[in-house]
Amino acid sequence: MEISEAEGDVPSDFDDEATQPVERDQPEEEQETVTFHRPSSASPEPEPIQEDWTVASPDTEARYEAEIQTIKENFKDEVDEWDVTMVSEYSEDIFEYMGKLEVQSMADPDYMDNQEEIEWHQRATLVDWLVQIHARYHLLPESLWIAINIIDRFLSKRVVSLVKLQLVGITAMFIAVKYEEIMAPSVDEFVFMTEGGYTKDEILKGERIILQSLGFHISQYCSPYSWVRRISKADDYDIQTRTLSKFLMEVCLLDYRFLRAKPSMIAAVGMYTARRMLEGDWNDAFVFYSNYTGPQLEPGYEFILETIAAPSFSQTHTYRKYSHKRFLKASMFAREWAKDHWAPEQPQEEQQTVQLSKDAGHGEDMCLDDKQ
Repeated sequence: MEISEAEGDVPSDFDDEATQPVERDQPEEEQETVTFHRPSSASPEPEPIQEDWTVASPDTEARYEAEIQTIKENFKDEVDEWDVTMVSEYSEDIFEYMGKLEVQSMADPDYMDNQEEIEWHQRATLVDWLVQIHARYHLLPESLWIAINIIDRFLSKRVVSLVKLQLVGITAMFIAVKYEEIMAPSVDEFVFMTEGGYTKDEILKGERIILQSLGFHISQYCSPYSWVRRISKADDYDIQTRTLSKFLMEVCLLDYRFLRAKPSMIAAVGMYTARRMLEGDWNDAFVFYSNYTGPQLEPGYEFILETIAAPSFSQTHTYRKYSHKRFLKASMFAREWAKDHWAPEQPQEEQQTVQLSKDAGHGEDMCLDDKQ
């Protein structure tokens, strides 16, 4: 079945209000095989699940912007004239353009409100399974990030049944590796990855539907890796900090709260958290190259610690992947550090109860001392 790029035709077994209408009748049998569908009726835009933690109050944002601007005016950037591959004379224009693209390629952070069968924890399970696939086939880091971005953007536009969620994931990875890898696995290998759960035709059909839904906009996505390479210049590309930050950035993939953050902010949060763990500071050089101050990254830092300190995190493929020696056992170090330094906020009533218990304990000690 062919798709006409000029006219934007949609496959005959798929109907979409946002694309060209289907002009020919659809056989009843084909309609039953539709795997991706839109909501049966238009619903009003849902209220946000939570406040946008990536944006502070207007006064605070203005103060952050003034601080960043002051640092940019006073900080002297050492141009890598000796390394022509860095194209340093074009770096400002390149990252300015990337800053525009990253906003355009973000998914709806509240898209799960429109889903009928899937929940956020099921998305996390899918992402962790894709991390396993990605590591097993030794794919490029960007392939994983592109695949997750495709999934989130597609789920922002379509309602997907739970039994087809894995199909969306494996098809997104199939599209990502075709775009990013030099030697991409064949579609037959992707069928094998699902242990025969889906056929070759289903994956190819899903590819057409996803690309049509996203308007074939894949290349505009800039993963956090592009930004962390620039931020790493602040510490002269320290291998420990960079490896640890890569792990911490992948942790963000599991947490739906980071859908609100731009890739540049995820890169900055990863580096900021890595610096905190390695007892480094977030000096003017990091602010200059990342465009973020420390307080702006503090909420993301707390989210990461909360995730990796959770008891079940050690069972994830993300943890196992970075526990190997080739990644300097970054996940093991980060998890131990997080468990020692992260304390969940307790409700006010619970805090009062704990304080009363401590006071009671001190009272008993005083009585013992008096008896002595």
